[in-house]
Amino acid sequence: MLDVILDTVIDSVKLIPFLFLTYLIMECLEHKTAGKVKDVIQKGGRLGPLFGGILGAAPQCGFSAAASNLYAGRVITLGTLVAIYLSTSDEMLPILISEADSVGFSPILKILAMKALIGIAAGFVIDLIMRPKPDGQDHIHEICEHDHCHCGENTGVVKSAFVHTVKITLFIVLISFLLNMILFFLGEDALAGLILNRPFVGELLAALIGLIPNCASSVVLTRLYLGGAMSFAACMSGLLAGAGVGILVLFRVNRNKAENVKIVLLLYAIGVLTGMLLELFHITV
Repeated sequence: MLDVILDTVIDSVKLIPFLFLTYLIMECLEHKTAGKVKDVIQKGGRLGPLFGGILGAAPQCGFSAAASNLYAGRVITLGTLVAIYLSTSDEMLPILISEADSVGFSPILKILAMKALIGIAAGFVIDLIMRPKPDGQDHIHEICEHDHCHCGENTGVVKSAFVHTVKITLFIVLISFLLNMILFFLGEDALAGLILNRPFVGELLAALIGLIPNCASSVVLTRLYLGGAMSFAACMSGLLAGAGVGILVLFRVNRNKAENVKIVLLLYAIGVLTGMLLELFHITV
């Protein structure tokens, strides 16, 4: 129980700098920057999936949380958001590096590159097919209205960013604790029994685990893969579907719940499809 509490607190504390910096940038965009700067950001969105796929591969889930906020403010496109979600590595990279003596660095780089490339490709396709027409308006202020913080009235950007950060951090701590409790009582062995030696079914189940909006899901998936309890294809399905706490933040800050559900289903579909293709063609690292 103590480990569950400590893991919850540590995972949440690590997100605070990412969240605060994101909110600070968004407050500056809303209240301080000139219209030309916003135009540059919006026009640069065409290459968003490329930068999103690269940045998302960083070994933290903070970028996925930041991306959720930026998407809710309509600063980035749906394709950029999905690219970041798909390439997000969470705690996978530190675990793989810690096992580098047995795994090797080449497979680690291949996994990171594969996740990033899949994210970039999917992001560009999504933007090409589903990108909404720009309405010429900035929607960052809608997050403030949703949180009832009135941050633009009599407060500075730093205080406003701090208010947003505190609220979303408390929300993440509560939900993460509940999820960690479930994982604690269920156990990794039970998850391994569901996935081991089950082609295609393993990809379906692994992607469901990946959808758990918590950094612990990437830990479980990576450990099962390294322990031989999960195929590479199934592991990739889960890691692609996993977006850390980004999904939690998305449901918190984006008021269009139907859109949020569609994004989750899209992540799941891409993760499962990729895993099945890897399984079908016997691709590994």
